Amino acid sequence: MPNADARVAIPAGERQYHIGLGPGELADYILLPGDQDRTDRIAARFDAVEFRHRHREFNTATGTYRGLRLSCVSTGIGTDNVEIVVSEILALVRRPTFIRIGSCGALQEGMELGDLVISSGSVRLETTTNWFVHEGYPAVAHHEAILALIEAAERLGHRHHVGITATAPGFSGRRDARSRSCPSATLTSRPR
Repeated sequence: MPNADARVAIPAGERQYHIGLGPGELADYILLPGDQDRTDRIAARFDAVEFRHRHREFNTATGTYRGLRLSCVSTGIGTDNVEIVVSEILALVRRPTFIRIGSCGALQEGMELGDLVISSGSVRLETTTNWFVHEGYPAVAHHEAILALIEAAERLGHRHHVGITATAPGFSGRRDARSRSCPSATLTSRPR
């Protein structure tokens, strides 16, 4: 596979070690919640589910929603778990678009619980990604995916914020009285 890291690439017909998935079981569009129970809640909104699989803490569902084939794969918590999931997916899917969904902290004034956060890019404060790209390399979402999320939020009337976010190895250590938890859609995408 052209996107796969040689350390996780697998021969055709075999399954990935951690996520337990094989070729053809994932769509090109992949939602990435942290909590494995969210996969079932998301899949309940699909028009049809063609595939479900649980392996370790990773829960997967693939199906269709309004005619679009998509998958949902839980990542667990933290950048190290996300790295495992994304690396193994890259060995299976040629041109995936990832959309991270879940909660995030917020320090910006005017943000409220329940607001959507659409991340246009992220400051990488963790070190996991440094194993794959130089530490100065920007983590920027694909502009078409950002625009699609903005348009959807506006069409559905959801209060939303667009901007730069940050990834960090800890959760509670940097919280203060100003932080609030907000649902987020943090994007990464390979150009199509």
